[in-house]
Amino acid sequence: MRTQITFLLAMIMVVLSCKQTTKTQNIQETKTIKTYQKMKTIQFKSGGLNLVGNLYYPPNFEEGNAYPTIVCSGSWTTVKEQMAGLYAKQFAKNGFIMLSFDFRNYGESEGVPRSWENPEMKIEDIHNAVAYLKMLPEVDNTKIGAFGVCAGSMYTLMAAAEDKDIKAVATTASWLHDAEAVKLFYGGEEGVQAKIKAAQDAKKKYAETGEFTYIKAISTTDPDAAMFGEFDYYLNPERGAIPQWSADQFAVATWEDWLTLDPFPSASKLDKPLFMIHSDGCVLPEYTKKYYETVPSKNKELVWIETELASPMHQFAFYDQEKEVSLAVEKTSDFFHINL
Repeated sequence: MRTQITFLLAMIMVVLSCKQTTKTQNIQETKTIKTYQKMKTIQFKSGGLNLVGNLYYPPNFEEGNAYPTIVCSGSWTTVKEQMAGLYAKQFAKNGFIMLSFDFRNYGESEGVPRSWENPEMKIEDIHNAVAYLKMLPEVDNTKIGAFGVCAGSMYTLMAAAEDKDIKAVATTASWLHDAEAVKLFYGGEEGVQAKIKAAQDAKKKYAETGEFTYIKAISTTDPDAAMFGEFDYYLNPERGAIPQWSADQFAVATWEDWLTLDPFPSASKLDKPLFMIHSDGCVLPEYTKKYYETVPSKNKELVWIETELASPMHQFAFYDQEKEVSLAVEKTSDFFHINL
């Protein structure tokens, strides 16, 4: 009898011990979830509209600490799940909090006409993204940077030239144009003026009727599309032709704002750390060199990548190809670690 009682007491102690161990494990698991969050969706205001973004956190993230943070912008017409999101995820692995977001008129963000590429608005959106980040406790608001790919580089550079809260700026495969450069892509002087007139007519129609005028964003058969040709990134579902992005919608109102934009006056105002990656196979290589040379900052670097690809085909490799993206993230991360 005494042996049975002893055995029973021993079993009770084992059960109690197991319950205590399980409780401790649950507490530890809860703490782990609380101190590390890979990504979360956020909203902030810009121009009175709700903009939606994704915040990516570094693997070593712990609540209570503040981290260097970077706003990431992709090419024209794109959404946060395309190149901006890809770069944001990769930079986060190197210790940064990263924000990729849908500019107004795109993706999950508010704004009409939809798919209206308005540079002035996009620059304002970057300013407001930075203002939002400054309010977050996990962000070191003395260490905010900005990064742009393709046309996102143009908007990012122009925003950084004006915004004292952006402490360092970097670009990859920058698209930088002026009134002469756009003629090379859009049918010469006659083609450019025709597109500007179409945009003005579209804006007038919208003001009078509330109706938007659209063309395709990309097409291999419709020469009126914003991008006409075999550009695989925008055509391939395994690359940029994702469900969140519309290949069939480009607001004609865009043309006036896009074709009259000139980022070069901002270069002389950009007196802060600058890092640029480009190649002869990317778009308008001489224009990136021209912008870089005009920047007065003594803390600047232009990395030129060797390639056998003709311009502008190397441009698209920097959107999502492992070799180019990894190179850009590695070198640009080193720059931001030093300057943020």
